[in-house]
Amino acid sequence: MTSRGAGTAFSRKNYRLSTEPEKSKVTGIVNSRLLNDYLHRIFTSADGNQPAAAYRKHLTFQNLQEHLDRLLAEEDGSGDSRDQVAEGRLGPSTVVLDHTSGFEGLLLVDDDLLGVIGHSNFGSIRATTCVYKGKWIYEVLISSQGLMQIGWCTLNCRFNQEEGVGDTPDSYAYDGNRVRKWNVTTTNYGKSWAAGDIVSCLIDLDEGTIDFCLNGISLGTAFDSITKGAGMAYFPAISLSFKESVAFNFGSRPLRYPLVEGYRPLQDPPLADLVKARKLLGYLKNVIHIGIDVTEGRLVEKDTSTWQLQGEPTVLITLAHIFNYFSPLMCKVYLVEDVLMTFLLSILERGGAVEAHPLIQQLLELMWLLMEEYEVHECLKQLLMSLLRAYRFSPIIPDLGLQIHYLRLTIAILKHEKSRKYLLRNVLFDVLRSVVFFYIKSPLRVEEAGLQELIPTTWWPNRFTKEGKESKEVKEESAEERLRRRAYERGCQRLKKRIEVVEGLQVQILKLLLNNKDRGGGEASRYIFLNKFRKFLQENASNRGNLTVLCPPEYMVCFLHRLITALRFFWDGHKAKTPAALSSEEAYVPPQLFYNGKVDYFDLQRLGGLLSHLKKTLKDDLAAKANVLIDPTELQAVTMDDLDEDEESATSAAQSQRPSAALAIGGALARPGWLSSPTLGRANRFLSTAAVSLMNPRRPLSTLEKIKVRMLSVEQRTEEDIEGSHGNEGLLLGRPPEEPDQPITENSLLEVLDGIVMMYNLSVHQQLGKMVGVSDDVNEYAMALKDTEEKISRCPKRRRDIYEELLKSQKVFSEKLNHLSRRLAWINVTIYSKEKMQDVYWLLRVCIRTIEHGDRTGSLFAFMPEFYLSVAMNSYSALKNYFSPVNSMEELPGYEETLVRLAAILAKHFADSRIVGTDIRDSLMQALASYVCYPHSLRAVERIPEEQRISMMKNLLAPYEQRPWAQTNWILVRLWRGCGFGYRYTRLPHLLKTKPEDASLPSLQKPCPSTLLQRHMADLLHSDRDLAPSFLNSVLNQLNWAFSEFIGMIQEIQQAAERLERNFVDSRQLKVCATCFDLSVSLLRVLEMTVTLAPEIFLDWNRPSSELLLRRLAQLLPSFAPSLATAERNLFDRVVNLRLPGLESVDHYPILVAVTGILVRLLVDTDVQG
Repeated sequence: MTSRGAGTAFSRKNYRLSTEPEKSKVTGIVNSRLLNDYLHRIFTSADGNQPAAAYRKHLTFQNLQEHLDRLLAEEDGSGDSRDQVAEGRLGPSTVVLDHTSGFEGLLLVDDDLLGVIGHSNFGSIRATTCVYKGKWIYEVLISSQGLMQIGWCTLNCRFNQEEGVGDTPDSYAYDGNRVRKWNVTTTNYGKSWAAGDIVSCLIDLDEGTIDFCLNGISLGTAFDSITKGAGMAYFPAISLSFKESVAFNFGSRPLRYPLVEGYRPLQDPPLADLVKARKLLGYLKNVIHIGIDVTEGRLVEKDTSTWQLQGEPTVLITLAHIFNYFSPLMCKVYLVEDVLMTFLLSILERGGAVEAHPLIQQLLELMWLLMEEYEVHECLKQLLMSLLRAYRFSPIIPDLGLQIHYLRLTIAILKHEKSRKYLLRNVLFDVLRSVVFFYIKSPLRVEEAGLQELIPTTWWPNRFTKEGKESKEVKEESAEERLRRRAYERGCQRLKKRIEVVEGLQVQILKLLLNNKDRGGGEASRYIFLNKFRKFLQENASNRGNLTVLCPPEYMVCFLHRLITALRFFWDGHKAKTPAALSSEEAYVPPQLFYNGKVDYFDLQRLGGLLSHLKKTLKDDLAAKANVLIDPTELQAVTMDDLDEDEESATSAAQSQRPSAALAIGGALARPGWLSSPTLGRANRFLSTAAVSLMNPRRPLSTLEKIKVRMLSVEQRTEEDIEGSHGNEGLLLGRPPEEPDQPITENSLLEVLDGIVMMYNLSVHQQLGKMVGVSDDVNEYAMALKDTEEKISRCPKRRRDIYEELLKSQKVFSEKLNHLSRRLAWINVTIYSKEKMQDVYWLLRVCIRTIEHGDRTGSLFAFMPEFYLSVAMNSYSALKNYFSPVNSMEELPGYEETLVRLAAILAKHFADSRIVGTDIRDSLMQALASYVCYPHSLRAVERIPEEQRISMMKNLLAPYEQRPWAQTNWILVRLWRGCGFGYRYTRLPHLLKTKPEDASLPSLQKPCPSTLLQRHMADLLHSDRDLAPSFLNSVLNQLNWAFSEFIGMIQEIQQAAERLERNFVDSRQLKVCATCFDLSVSLLRVLEMTVTLAPEIFLDWNRPSSELLLRRLAQLLPSFAPSLATAERNLFDRVVNLRLPGLESVDHYPILVAVTGILVRLLVDTDVQG
């Protein structure tokens, strides 16, 4: 064997044997007698017995290979079983999915032909092998918990986009999504499945039965009289809807739950190789366990946990003989999982820290030393894939022991530098998805997860109003409630401690990947990770419309929190060594990262528009402020590309509107690596009944972005390009004069921080909002239970039937609440805990500081990606809406100051000319509108510097024609609400008896007018004689339009309602009608606000525009009353009385009191000035 890799070097001359005792003491080479004893102890026979010394063949290294061949060829009683396996089965011995003819619909199939993703309404696919006799089993690893039917079918079954496995006479299926079994008809069966579960499908063709198991637990016999006999053979098969994904294990890997006696996997295990591998592993264990005392000339027992290869040629040559046979076997996935992974896990079973088990490091050194490079690569790849699969599909148990076990082994492997770097470069982000290692799945079935034992007492808040909001009145908690709550909280703390163990191990993995000190044999791990992490972000940012290729958001949430913890660990570690640097509490991303081309932002939008446009228009500012020169050849290329920009964007827009099937057929396939099989490999086969099998190469990521600022691709960057050296600032190249000349931290950590912000924007925020649904369910069931208990207390004793029904309802609600409260405890610990809230708050402060630093650079602020502003707004929204009432934002350090700084950003940038994107401008406007609805945040707006407040009000009073006027008007209305005539209500009087859909909406908050901002508005209208008429003319124009549209709409609705087909009133039409009405009311309130704060605009005849404005107002206001009470069949009343859904807000009161308020103020102020 040739030696490869790093390890202990041995000179060839030391391999010769010697019989001289004195020489053996010097060189460590053993004599022939001792060698013979040693080799016989290592290489024992199959029965483990050694023949007597007199009858043993003398062993040397010259005849060891012959002896080893004989040992490995010994039969162990399992050899004849291979001949029986094929009976009762037809088809290839290697069982995979039939991607040539055995499918229907659109499907994406993995490279290994074992994983499949649905890409159409209801695609179906079967395996290549069928069975007609005997007992058979296969496993399905559930990657997503949606609509799927899994089971068996015959060759005669014909499926389509509506009917799949179980919908035809000779097909049988289990559906864990709807908890049913299918064979033409359907009945209830089994339990609900969740992502991460394993379904075992069993068929007994001797008895004619089909059974299913979920995570090794039998669900009972599903079908007991299936058709069998001549011509009947059953294929494993599945039908699955769009985006759903699974992976099959027909026996190519060890079955996770092979406990069903008498059943065989469809694919035979490699029995001969398995026997050899186990024998060789036994020999390897003997080498570790038995040592040679050269000085004493005897064999000794050694402590295996501390075994090291210490330059002993005898041991090394022995190991070389073992690995000569062992290495090729370790390239096979079945053997890696069954033999190697099991052995490595057994080493860690003794407990203690991973560092206490150096044997794994020594074994990895041996592998690199004695195996060929391609063998070690394949072995490590299969080992990590098996670990990932085991982690992802392990059931949740109370102590999370299985997950902890697999994570510990992952850490032990990644601690080996050479293995870590190989896996980072070629496996972790390319072949499998290491992000899965940072996910802690939420148990759907709390009983199986052991949460009943962990949290024996359940509790839920009981103080809710009829609207579902938590009551502000603090009711005295009963002694029983207090005991339940405290017991529940103790249970939550026990759960939290166990989950924190898993999270700590996940952070350890990231610390290993972010290590920048391991420069042995090439660049450090951190810089490999950076490049892979950037590609990962690019893949998720560039495919946001294609859900099958995105990292699931629940994975992203966990990955984000672990990455923040690891980043802050290294950031503060650097601060400890470099006192002048910033701590992680002061972290921000410097603005030069956005324009110096060192960090790739793909095709993400900048605040100032397209990067190509910014490079052309701001090239002089870049040169003057940041000393950054754009290469003229690059500028020319940008200009040439811009010629085709419109055509390209039109083409891409057209493609984005095509059905996903057309996309897949017409263009190159993106990688559906996330929802695919637990092998998590690249799925590059696209199956379609229209186009049989397209295996197009994946489109290179670099082509997704046509124009790039950077000069170096991600792959070309070196450590020096990132960190800088000898005057080269690396990522910080091009520091603007406004940026302080102070070290921040290591440049590589800045790029990780930038990636974290991008991750939050991609999918984390949406997932945080989604998981709030469980808390809402608890509130609804708690209200229902409370209502039921009140009815029970009021139920007359004579109505026994009603009383018993109420008791049944009470029991159902209580059981559901017990289940949900335990599940909510898990979600609160893993997603909404105080530590997770502090992570999101830290991210908010990072974004605020980054925006503030970018803002100071003037025109260069346009280079900042839009997602920084989005994350600042969304993270604040998450803290306010998603983490309470578990944790309160008010308790966070520096909360008031953060609120004011965010208010200043919103107030300044909603009308910033440097921001050109309409979507981000609308988002800023909406965030500011929401900000002024709540007293706490409105006070923050009032605490920003006076100059900024006045500037904000001036921007709000700019003519409406230049921007989204509806949102602007809404902001002004909120500042006035509570001061106008009849305008102190939270909800319209005629709606008080109805329940709001969402009582937490900004529009349903109590009035909180701002007299300070009203005063600024009055001063501006007083002082600027041009501002007032332009503003009021735009308000009157919009009011005229909105009310005219409203009247036209109610006429159409009335006509439609008078027809026989009343149900055909379009819901969108109703929504537009209600919106026009609400706009009319809000515009009237702004007019009332203006008349009240600055009446002289209408009444001061010294102003040239006063008479014209008053005339317009006098013409407009009288038109409202006749329109609302028109004699033409009293149109308004008739539409209101229809009580159409969507027109609840349309009523006389809101619009008439607004008109009255304007008229009253005009009359009062006319008398004063008269």
